[in-house]
Amino acid sequence: MQSGRKKLERKIEKDHSRVCFKPCGVRKISLERVLMEDDEMEAIWLSDFEGLYQQECADKMGISRTTFSRILEKAHQKIADALLHSKAISIAKNKIIIGEDDENSDTSKNR
Repeated sequence: MQSGRKKLERKIEKDHSRVCFKPCGVRKISLERVLMEDDEMEAIWLSDFEGLYQQECADKMGISRTTFSRILEKAHQKIADALLHSKAISIAKNKIIIGEDDENSDTSKNR
């Protein structure tokens, strides 16, 4: 049984679900996996790659800054776990909202 509040939809600009990383020289089938949620990958992209402030990232994703901070912390923990313990990283396919500016298509995609 799930406790706590229902997870709200986040605005996600990029589909990261086709991304997977693994340690070199080890067959993927024999590796443990770390599963990152699409919102965690989006948080890494906006904050670490794009270099945006957390409030800007939160605004882009349609969530509070404190929620963004928790998502980013969880993503960093998962990446560290994978790197330090030679695990593969896969990105989950969740319900995401792609691009706010596309008026000609349904912006809500169920992945």
